[in-house]
Amino acid sequence: MKRLLALALALAGSPALAQPPAEAPAVDYSNDASWLCLPGRQDACGRPLPTTALNPNGYGANGAAVPAADPPIDCFYVYPTVSRDPELNSDMNAGPEENSAAAVQFARFASVCRTYAPLYRQGTLRSVMAVAAGQDMTAVADFAYRDVAAAWRHYLAQHNQGRPFVLIGHSQGTIHLIRLLADEIEGRPEAARMLSALLIGYNVEVPEGRLTGGSLQRTPLCTRPGETGCVITYVSFRAEAPPPPVAFVGRAARPGHTVGCTNPAALGSAASVPLDSYWFTASPSGGADAILWSSEGPPPTPFLRTEGLVSAACVTEGPLGYLAVRVNADPADARTDQIPGDVRLLGQPAPGWGIHLVDVHLAQGDLIRAVAAQRDAYLARARRP
Repeated sequence: MKRLLALALALAGSPALAQPPAEAPAVDYSNDASWLCLPGRQDACGRPLPTTALNPNGYGANGAAVPAADPPIDCFYVYPTVSRDPELNSDMNAGPEENSAAAVQFARFASVCRTYAPLYRQGTLRSVMAVAAGQDMTAVADFAYRDVAAAWRHYLAQHNQGRPFVLIGHSQGTIHLIRLLADEIEGRPEAARMLSALLIGYNVEVPEGRLTGGSLQRTPLCTRPGETGCVITYVSFRAEAPPPPVAFVGRAARPGHTVGCTNPAALGSAASVPLDSYWFTASPSGGADAILWSSEGPPPTPFLRTEGLVSAACVTEGPLGYLAVRVNADPADARTDQIPGDVRLLGQPAPGWGIHLVDVHLAQGDLIRAVAAQRDAYLARARRP
């Protein structure tokens, strides 16, 4: 992050960076190499995920999440801003950052759905810093979105075959999926097959007191387990550090609107409830390498599952909407009293981002359970005469 801040400061006084080429060739999504994840393939979503339960008394059972043999639904995932490529838009070569994002955020969903994740020429980390320096990145975002839309159309034409589906995105991925949902799904026949859109880590705005409108005109926020055709969305902040006035997420830009928040562990409720979390401990992202996960010592596997280590509640106050996350600290508990997730600048948390880096980790088990309930409700209706 220190390098990124230095880059932003440099960009502030530099000439405009080169924009993406106007006539760049379209990506061929009939080529399997244009996909990070496809069903049945040994890719970032097709391998076991070694996972250990971290309980109040220490490390518990080891296991491995594995893809389901023949799941009846599909999941279409668009990954967040991870590319370290030097240009404003990434290339189509999957690096460790793209593969890691898919493995950590998306692969576990293979237990309930077939996994589709296109590579796309996303706005890179460099482009994020250009935005921070005040440069217009509209062309960069449009260029990336065209790839996502092309991948979606190819998926519908060649892979979907009338199956129910879930959209899953985080951060930049959510930005593109909001646009895709509005432009390519709402009001079309495939909307009836959408179980839900998990739009995590970026603002989905709705008029205050309403479930529909704002960012999306026809798709409401989810309010109960098993409800389909709706959106599960949140941005996460530590309960003791709510979104500040200059927050990057969590504060609506439109007058009279709020940022939608749907706690996947308690849809339709504002109560604080325990979360079912999965942590990737092998990465320093968000300071994870500084976390002493258990008094017993280092984690025995790259992934840990904690149930009830953190609790969360949706908070909605005027333009503010966010998932308030609290660590259930207990000196007698062998588990950590700290969790990672802060975006850091010059070594300090950037309060306007919340705990953006672990938005998905925090409630991944709850998100998967929510999708399973939607699957069951949809299939039950389909079996009725």
